[in-house]
Amino acid sequence: MTVLEQLGAHVARGGAVPAREVLQLHLADTVGAWIAGSATPEGRALLKFGANRDAMSDRVATHCALARLSEIDDIHLASGITPGALVVPAALTIAASLGRDGAALGEAIAVGYDAMVRLGAALDGPSILYRGIWPTYFAAPFGVAAVAARLLGLTETQAVHALGISLALASPAIGHPGGATTSRWLAIGNAARNGVTAALAAQAGFTGDLRIFEEEFFSSIYGLSPNPALLLDRSFVLSDVSFKPWCGARQTMAATQALKEIVETGVSPSEMTGLVVSVPPPYLRMIDHGVVPGDRASHLSSVAYQMALAAFAPEGALDVKEAPKAISEKIRIFMSRVTVKADEDLLGHYPKSWPARLVVSVPSGKQEKLVLHVPGDPERPFDEPQVSKKFRRVTAPVLGKRAADALLRSSLALLDKKGAPKVLLAEIERAVVAKG
Repeated sequence: MTVLEQLGAHVARGGAVPAREVLQLHLADTVGAWIAGSATPEGRALLKFGANRDAMSDRVATHCALARLSEIDDIHLASGITPGALVVPAALTIAASLGRDGAALGEAIAVGYDAMVRLGAALDGPSILYRGIWPTYFAAPFGVAAVAARLLGLTETQAVHALGISLALASPAIGHPGGATTSRWLAIGNAARNGVTAALAAQAGFTGDLRIFEEEFFSSIYGLSPNPALLLDRSFVLSDVSFKPWCGARQTMAATQALKEIVETGVSPSEMTGLVVSVPPPYLRMIDHGVVPGDRASHLSSVAYQMALAAFAPEGALDVKEAPKAISEKIRIFMSRVTVKADEDLLGHYPKSWPARLVVSVPSGKQEKLVLHVPGDPERPFDEPQVSKKFRRVTAPVLGKRAADALLRSSLALLDKKGAPKVLLAEIERAVVAKG
């Protein structure tokens, strides 16, 4: 059997479903991201664009894009993949359209996470990201095709071709579009739609390249060499996926967490005269920059800004719409005191961990902190109260406290009730259309 045939058999048969409690937490966390994303300017633009597109695949596209653009969705560090924002909305939308119950939904979510993470790991996602290839974008059709194949009940042969067709429809990058109507999120939604198209095409009898991993497709077209052992690795578990503790680029979070932990020892940010952040070389350039007024992406990926926000305006950490037209003088001065440098010694922890070392200078001397794991990582896992607290923080400004609590309860109970996917999806769609 080819690698793709083995993967297709796994998708059609279904692997071991993660513990219900773990699935519930990732499902609820993604619903929270989905709602929060709908209230951003980018989210409103997507909702307007998709308002008259009611096909299942079109709804999948919009829903996945809203969850992913939130930048508070989950992430698997070692593969560089953010799977939940693609897998959960796609699975819920397809399950609701087909009348599937919570048990079938759970199986589909499990194979979707598994497919995306395996592909990202096999392509060395954290490495290719800094070549300009967006691993999640590349893997999105593959993951959503796995979800759709499972929910459609495709045969092993059909599932194999669904995965093959999805790879033919995949794209590695989108460039650097910006602004409130950036096509970045339109593109990630379209990648999810392509996964649905691939599964439906396979169901209709269309075929893909079954030897795509054995031949020179990836090496000749993309300069990539997928690792077959990682594609077939069954050791991945959903508990390996990190929750994001706040809104921002994950590459900035270890340094920000280090600052928070130094502040907790009694050191005031106002006393800090210099802050030196050391990170693994691959993501130095991504986070070492200032901010552009009104440009959300620049604020989310600037480690200096994220640290200043944690120091002086921590309530803004879960503000998904964070894109101020101006920053305060206090934050500007603090940012000017931050220096970022590469440290090859940290590569020993990367990419399983995305670490940072912070050295802070104060009049009395220096304090140093190395952070390998942030809250929400498998080594510092979130439990239900922590996921619930985050859910309320990001959805209450959009829905109101009572509606946020009700949606949280529905999300956590989704896998236990027949017919629940259709009910929950309708509740989410009403919320994002009304509030977005």
